[in-house]
Amino acid sequence: MEDQMGLAERRSVERFKNEDYPGWKARIDEAAGFEVPIEVAWEELAVPDYADSYAEYFPQVYFQPLLDAFGAFGADDMGRDALREGVVKVVVRNTDEYFSPSGISFAEGVLMFDHKSESNTITSRSGRRRCRASWKPGSEPGAPAYASTR
Repeated sequence: MEDQMGLAERRSVERFKNEDYPGWKARIDEAAGFEVPIEVAWEELAVPDYADSYAEYFPQVYFQPLLDAFGAFGADDMGRDALREGVVKVVVRNTDEYFSPSGISFAEGVLMFDHKSESNTITSRSGRRRCRASWKPGSEPGAPAYASTR
């Protein structure tokens, strides 16, 4: 994905990274029971024309789902031990390819979270879910993995 960050995007990403992200990181670490190494490709998360929505979209798309997942797995000592032993790092990025769970993978201890920053979000202005993706065969819950689409 080519770097498309203008000044507004760079400012908004920097603000989120310095002001909002530390709180999300602390909550994720607490839920996991250890300091989770997280690499965020900030330059990829930024998309043109959405700079004013990063504070809303980044948590919805990336950090709340991570917090929920680590909280569910780390709900007890056994789960926290399994996370500590199994998770080497988390990589958060946007290659502009995925808008569904098909961009999330776990291999060799690396949880890859690759998702479009601006899709599948709920905007505060309208209260309606913003989803640029349309339904495709095989994308429904319970569909076989081979039938899923990006």
